[in-house]
Amino acid sequence: MAAAQPLVFRWGIISTGMIAQSFVKDLLVDPKTRDTHDVIHLVQAVGSRSVEKAQEFITTYAAGDKKIKAYGTYAEVYADPDVDAVYIGTPHTLHYENAKDALLAGKHVLCEKATTSNAAELRDLLKLTKERKLFFMEALWTRFHPLTKEVKRVAEDGTLGDPITLHADLSGFFDIENIPKTHRILDPQLGGGALLDLGPYPMIWAVLALYEHPSNKAARPTSITGSMLKTPITDVDMCTSFTLNFTEHLRAQAVLTCSIAASSPTPAVTIRYLKGNILIQPPIYCPKTFTVQYFDKPGSGNVVREETRTFEYVGNGWHFEADEVARCVRDGKLESETWGHDKSLLLMDVFDEVRRQGNYVLPEGVEKIKA
Repeated sequence: MAAAQPLVFRWGIISTGMIAQSFVKDLLVDPKTRDTHDVIHLVQAVGSRSVEKAQEFITTYAAGDKKIKAYGTYAEVYADPDVDAVYIGTPHTLHYENAKDALLAGKHVLCEKATTSNAAELRDLLKLTKERKLFFMEALWTRFHPLTKEVKRVAEDGTLGDPITLHADLSGFFDIENIPKTHRILDPQLGGGALLDLGPYPMIWAVLALYEHPSNKAARPTSITGSMLKTPITDVDMCTSFTLNFTEHLRAQAVLTCSIAASSPTPAVTIRYLKGNILIQPPIYCPKTFTVQYFDKPGSGNVVREETRTFEYVGNGWHFEADEVARCVRDGKLESETWGHDKSLLLMDVFDEVRRQGNYVLPEGVEKIKA
């Protein structure tokens, strides 16, 4: 019997910024280099503020492929009958409108994180996806990396016991004193600040290690405590910390931090168990190395054995989430089993609460739906 032909999955790209550039470059990596044989990705269309801008993007990041359509509006991408799914790489305060327009046009959606400005917007989008029977996923690419899958396997095989405490940080020095106030990291109209821009990455490790752990039985955190230090430049959060307690089934705590004024520590994720630790090296959005430490006896802290694992692949890791989208659409799924709607909602509910406690209110009109 002849082998099944791979699915050719056709993408429409919304926005031509840095994150869309990275995504498209990875789409064009030969999938066989990552042992993927059932999916081939095609960039079908690119939408920008002008045809010229879209064409420039295609020339620079898609090898000038003349078969790719350059559109001067997003609406034309949504309307293109040859587009299977839309990748949305605009600033997060535009995600709700962009994703809604794509869904209303009948397109499946991969939407960058944070998925929306708040949880109410996300709930409205998810209601629409179910009504239209379309696939929707937050583009939390880290969750699909080979390293992340291996961390999950080690964390859940029972050798280390249940998790007790986790610390994860993603920070970056943005030189905020010397960049325009209109930069995405400073502009409150774009949801600027550390939490919505960087916060999804510490959260993904809390979700993986605590929320997803079998002993937790998919219970949400029982308490959320947040603190924000704002910059006087534009009053967005400069440094944010938030603590999640899981007490319904586990007895575990996640301490998560992010900053736009400092660099990340090493290791950037530490997960502590009764019988050992997992240490993940930065950058935590795309780590290549982690170490497992084993204690001589439970709770001793005396490390008697270490195992370090390193992962390499062609590309930068964006293609793994694209493979997931294509397979889910092929199989008729409306959400990913790996990064489902429940996890995206958990992130947005946590972020809403941390912003509430930190008194970070987005400018009037930014949130299209309020809780």
